[in-house]
Amino acid sequence: MADPTPEQVQTFIAAGLRCEALDVQGDGRHFFATIVSAEFEGLSRVRRHQRVYAALGDRMREQIHALSMKTLTPSEHAALPGDDAAQHHHQH
Repeated sequence: MADPTPEQVQTFIAAGLRCEALDVQGDGRHFFATIVSAEFEGLSRVRRHQRVYAALGDRMREQIHALSMKTLTPSEHAALPGDDAAQHHHQH
C-alpha cells in the first residue's frame, strides 16, 4: 500500500474530528499535525491524542507509522505567541 500523503492524513483527521484549524506536514512515514479543535476542551493531552487516533481509525495503525501532534483548543491556539489573534492583547 502506498504511503499516505500529508493531505490524505489531514483529510482523515478532518473526517473524524471537527477542527477549527488543521495542518499536517510529513514525508509519508513521519507526520507532524497541528490540530485545533473545540472537542479538546477539558481533555488531557493523552485523551486528545486518543481522540485523534480514534478519528484516524484503522488507517493510523496500518499506514501512518509516526504521527507527532500538537493538540490545542481554540483558546489555547489564540494564546500562542506570534499569532495574529494574540496581537490584541498588546494594546494599551
